[in-house]
Formats: sequence, C-alpha cells, structure tokens
Amino acid sequence: MRDIRHFIDGAAFEGASGRFGDVFNPNTGEVQARVQLATVSEMDRAVQSAQAAFEGWSSTNPQRRARVMFEFKRLVEANMNELAEMLSSEHGKVIADSKGDIQRGLEVIEFACGIPHALKGEYTLGAGPGIDVYSSRQALGVVAGITPFNFPAMIPMWMFGVAIAVGNTFILKPSERDPSVPVRLGELMMEAGAPKGVLNVVHGDKTAVDAILAHPDIHAVSFVGSSDIAHYVYQTGAQHGKRVQAMGGAKNHGIVMPDADLDQVIKDLSGAAYGSAGERCMALPVVVPVGKKTADELRVRLVAEIPTLRVGVSTDDQAHYGPVVSAQHRDRVAGWISKGVEEGAELVVDGRDFSLQGHEKGYFIGPSLFDHVTTDMSSYQEEIFGPVLQIVRAANFEEALSLPSKHQYGNGVAIFTQNGRAARDFAARVNVGMVGINVPIPVPVAYHSFGGWKRSGFGDTNQYGMEGVKFWTKTKTVTARWPDSALEHEDSSFIIPTMS
Repeated sequence: MRDIRHFIDGAAFEGASGRFGDVFNPNTGEVQARVQLATVSEMDRAVQSAQAAFEGWSSTNPQRRARVMFEFKRLVEANMNELAEMLSSEHGKVIADSKGDIQRGLEVIEFACGIPHALKGEYTLGAGPGIDVYSSRQALGVVAGITPFNFPAMIPMWMFGVAIAVGNTFILKPSERDPSVPVRLGELMMEAGAPKGVLNVVHGDKTAVDAILAHPDIHAVSFVGSSDIAHYVYQTGAQHGKRVQAMGGAKNHGIVMPDADLDQVIKDLSGAAYGSAGERCMALPVVVPVGKKTADELRVRLVAEIPTLRVGVSTDDQAHYGPVVSAQHRDRVAGWISKGVEEGAELVVDGRDFSLQGHEKGYFIGPSLFDHVTTDMSSYQEEIFGPVLQIVRAANFEEALSLPSKHQYGNGVAIFTQNGRAARDFAARVNVGMVGINVPIPVPVAYHSFGGWKRSGFGDTNQYGMEGVKFWTKTKTVTARWPDSALEHEDSSFIIPTMS
C-alpha cells in the first residue's frame, strides 16, 4: 500500500498521527493508496517551516521571485503527462480534462510571472510643501489555502501562485481524496528554485482545517468548497483575526433565448452540464429556455444528443467524461435524481443505472435530464454536482432573468442569444458574479479575477488577478518630508497636518 505523505520543509514528512484516509481509483473502486491525516502539531511544524522561510523569501526582489515562477511553469509543462495521469487516476476525470485543469492553473502562474509590475505602488511628488506620498504592497507572512477535490491542480495554483510570487510562504491543505498532484506541485516548486518552506503541503480532514483557522501565525486563508463549509471557514477565520476569502457552491443557469443558435447551444450545454461528470463549480446544471417553442425544441435536441455522449474510464481518449470521485458522491448524485422524481419533476433521461462493462465497481453514473423543474423543488435549490441537467421553463425574458437573480447561489450564469441588446441588458441586471454571453462556462482569464456572489462567495476579494494580489498583500503608505532650511521650522507641531 502506497502512503502519500505531507510535504514539509522541502521534503516528504512522515506524520505521527497514525490516522490515514483511503485514496481510491474511481475507475475501479479499488483503494490505491492511503494519505496521512495531520495532527495540530504537524500543522504547526509546517507553519514553523514557512515562518522560517518567510524573511528570506519576502526580501528576495520581485524579479528573482518571478524567475522561480517562470521555472515552475516550465517544469509543470515538462511534466504535464505525468501530472494529468496522476490526477485522473485519483479524481476520475478524463486525461484531456486533467490537462485542462493543469493548464488553467498554469495561466495564473503566467500572471504571477509578471509580479514585479503588479506589485508597483503609487507615488505623488509634492503632495504638500516639501511632502511626498508613496505606497507599496508588502507580503502578509505565512498564508494558507484549503482546496477541493474537483480541481486538484488548478485551484491550488490559483492560490499559491500569486501568494508566493508577492512574497508570502504558503501552507496548502488539499483534498484528501486526490492529494498526489498537490504534493508533486510542491516538489516541482522546490526544483524551480523556491527555498524550502516556501510551499508546504499538509493533508488532513477537519482537524487540519481547524488548525489552519486557529493558528496565530497564519495571516490569511483562501478556501474553495461547499457553501456551508465556506461560511464556516469565513466565520471561524475572521474570529481568529485572519483575512479570509471563501468560495462556495453554485447553481449556474443558462438562459436560452428564442433567437439562439440551438446547434451551438446543444453542444455547449452537453459539455457544460456533463463534462467532468458535472463536478465543476462552474458547470451549467440548469437550462432556462424562454418560451414554449424554444423549450420543446431544446428538449427534443437534448434527448437526441445525450445518447451520443460516451462515459468511460479516465484513460479512454474517446470518452466525454469519466467516473465521479467516490462511491459516496455517486450515491449522493443518485439520491438527488430520486429526490427530483419525488418532487414531481419529469425525469426524461435516467443515468442512475449506468454501468461500464469491465468496470462495474467504478463510480460511474450516466447523464440525466429533467424537464418541468420548478423553483420550489429542493433539487433545483441545491447543488447536485453531478451529470444532471435540469430544464426550468420561462415564459419570457424577465422571468428568465429573475431565476438566477433570486437563487441563493450567484456564481456564474450564461445567456445564449444573437440579440446584443438583450445580452447587454441581461449582463447589466443579473444578480450573479460571473456572466457568459454565448459562453457556457464563463471562468475569467487569469489577469481578471474569479468570484461569485451571495452564498457562492464569502469575503471581499476574488481569486487571482489583481484581486488576488490585493488579498495576499497589505498596503503601506508613507508620507515623507525632508526640510532643507531652518525657515521651515514653524511652530505648528501641535496642529493636525494638512496639505494646505
């Protein structure tokens, strides 16, 4: 049995907790490894390592830190196949999707390579008589990220790429379901030239999470996961005086206007709803056709499209998607399908009985489609996080606009239309953080930022881009005066300074 260890102080670290979690192969249902689960003292050991590395790393000039990021990017690209195969074997997504996972993380690393420019401050010459004012951004210290199972490469790189580039040292607590890729990323960061302790990877469960949130030497925490846990992380971290950004769940809607190109819409919906077995916070699990004619035609086309989708093992290069991450998650998704039926939705395509020949013990579930879903159904209100698409019919544009705007989640939304005025009006008015116009999964590019509204995001700043730079740094503003004559020594020391 292979043991997956912590990565602390630049090397594998043997934990002493005696607690382990099983790491499965979702394609076969077999246990392929076990991962160590950290104690509070082991988390503290990682923090000590990061604290020891901070002074030297933060005082390294930004251009040299950027060179480490350039080399890290090169090494990840050179090891792309190894990383993708490792990722797929533990998560279940197909190899091509795993490479996309890694590539989207690398795009943030590319942004971090430009950190010398992003860290430049502001300067005002002559703000007052002989007075100059300037500001700079400085690293916080030891910071941490808690990441989910569905993107074990991308989301860690979203976090630690910017955090390390600006001068912090980092503790990564990845999902214990697919922990091997985060460890390998830690190894590659050391190989790229980062000093030991700059990036530490500590595995664990709630004990490790709580240790991060309570540790007095961890100054900021970034989290991605379910909304209930995001809320807990935000509250608990704030209670301990930390800066926190916590991204939660989603129920993204796709509005289909009567003038939409349905040929393109069907392809986009198939990929956005069923790709990666629906295990994406930016998946599109709800489609809202406007008008009965649009809804009826959309349904017919989806029913014809779904049988063409190939569900296969992760290494099947012809498969559109693979298994879900665990048996528990497969049962959870199947439970939501059953719940939708109980609530009165019409189950048009049922994927619960899907079985892949030769891999009957794998965690596979076929694509499912519901029609006539209503907003009072819990299966609509909650995140299913599986290959399930729900049709919620809307009579007109205003009703369609209100659905994502009123939903408890506000992560992403898309509108499919050829009408520029309708698209512009929708984008301006919808109460959701990320909007796609004929783009089904509107994840912003790395030099913008990612973040949802309402119960999809807790905290004041978004992930990566300049929002990430702001989150992982603190601003220092200096007001300087250099008197050059005794004539300036006025008797005004007891008067509040002004620029007049």
